[in-house]
Amino acid sequence: MLNWYVINIKPKKESQVERLFEEGGFTVYCPKHRSEKQVRPFFPGYGFLLFEFPEQYRTVKYTRGVKRVVGNDEGPIPVPEEVIGGLRAREKDGLIVLEKYGQEPRVGDEIEVMEGPLKGLRGVFEKEVGDKERVMILLNYVSYQGQLLIEKRKLRRT
Repeated sequence: MLNWYVINIKPKKESQVERLFEEGGFTVYCPKHRSEKQVRPFFPGYGFLLFEFPEQYRTVKYTRGVKRVVGNDEGPIPVPEEVIGGLRAREKDGLIVLEKYGQEPRVGDEIEVMEGPLKGLRGVFEKEVGDKERVMILLNYVSYQGQLLIEKRKLRRT
């Protein structure tokens, strides 16, 4: 039966294993994310592979770069389709995105600055600027109303 399984991959071989399985006609999923401006595996040393057990098990197990198929004494343990779907639902442009402070704010949302010297200030999300990592917010602070350019990741919707 065709199921998703977790494969344990040799260190720094995720891309090679992914390519080998794709060339062999398998469906492989190795989620990635951006960390410190580099694209990296979301689960270093692991990937998900759709294959038929036991028919394709030996092919998978002995593919170059694969350490093992994760399981127990009875064989590999299938991963529910919902897990794969849940991971894919978090992707944006092919990369997993984790919202540090909940949902990303949108234009018009009330926000609070969560990091840095302006922590605790509240305002209104006005617009995204440039590469979508920085945003313009309107601050309502005592009797002062001004604009501020800040990194989007430092904000939380209120």
